Amino acid sequence: MRLCTILHDGREFGAVVRPDGRLVAITHVAPELPAELQGLLELGLTDEVRQRLVRLANDATGDDVLQRSAVSFAPLYRHPRKIWGIGLNYRAHADDLGAPYPTEPASFMKGDHTIIGPDEDIVLPPQSERVTAEAELGLIIGRHCRNVGEDDALSYVAGVCPVLDQTAEDILGRNPRFLTRSKNFPTFFSFGPELVTMDEVLERFASIDDIVVSTEHNGALHRQNVVSDMTFRPAQLVSFHSQVMPLYPGDIISTGTPGAVVIEDGDRATCRIDGIGTLHNPVVRPGGGR
Repeated sequence: MRLCTILHDGREFGAVVRPDGRLVAITHVAPELPAELQGLLELGLTDEVRQRLVRLANDATGDDVLQRSAVSFAPLYRHPRKIWGIGLNYRAHADDLGAPYPTEPASFMKGDHTIIGPDEDIVLPPQSERVTAEAELGLIIGRHCRNVGEDDALSYVAGVCPVLDQTAEDILGRNPRFLTRSKNFPTFFSFGPELVTMDEVLERFASIDDIVVSTEHNGALHRQNVVSDMTFRPAQLVSFHSQVMPLYPGDIISTGTPGAVVIEDGDRATCRIDGIGTLHNPVVRPGGGR
């Protein structure tokens, strides 16, 4: 199943994406369920809930069915309790930066003020002259998760989505202790347009490790790699971080990028994950002359 959040008539709604690509707002077919995806995740995206939503969406007719061209996509939700980012998780990306390979996940956290959705502007801050965009696979936690083993870890993941994670690279370059600052400017975390639940992921791929993530810049491929080439794969990341602190429904782990690209005013950054989705964001610098 695929879920998204749409902006329609000035409001944001969670919606089911039908196999034909059209959309059905959850409130139109199941008003007793939470209207927003965060609430749905907190309720529990169980097999029963998923199957019911798929059936209701596929049976919907008339005004309950929306064309994609008639709506805008918002971020999947706006207030996760936690966003974990993972640095240098592909060896090729560490090589790009001349950095040593981490021996443990090099993780950091981002605030929800950084969140934007598809086609919203990435705004370059005046404090930085060198900002990068990084395509990543996002893991969406589906249920409370604490001290879990790697063998069970993916059962706590509701689904995956494309992510664009931004970094003020010149700030980070001055001192690695400036990582939090370099990652937390507004608009520095985009995710969506769709959450693909794990049952569909495993129908499309033999393993989550077979997913290919691409960073694109102005329509051209910049870097690409397969999840199996991560130093710490998704199950390891979930297990590791669940042993640091509890993970809650809606928490996000952004699993690292195959490569970061420098972005400038007027550019277009893209995360493309074949079989999962494509996320685009334009880039602006206030006063940049566009």
